Amino acid sequence: MTYDAFNKFCRSLTATSYVVQWGNSHVWKVGGKVFAIGGWEKAGKSAFTFKTSESDFLFLSDEPGYRPAPYFASRGMKWIQQHDSSIIEEDELKYYLKESYRIVSLGLSKKKQKELGLNQD
Repeated sequence: MTYDAFNKFCRSLTATSYVVQWGNSHVWKVGGKVFAIGGWEKAGKSAFTFKTSESDFLFLSDEPGYRPAPYFASRGMKWIQQHDSSIIEEDELKYYLKESYRIVSLGLSKKKQKELGLNQD
């Protein structure tokens, strides 16, 4: 996935906002809370960081192309970085980005969720 495709996908999700920060990274938020980061790559490869469930964190930590996210995981947070897109299908990454969005949006107050039109099913 390219950064352009990443930004297009994240922009398509309801009530998201975008900012460039942390060393020119593409940072996406929902309700003011970060759910995805494009950047922090090494060796010129794209890298994407996102929040996960406990089970996905344990699973992805050992999968090729993924690793516990630098900075976040070292502080006990369940964030994963996809660092080798050559072996990851774009649809797989989109699934995890959407899950991160869902997890973060569910952590917002009920009032904020309602204001943003989130999780009203």
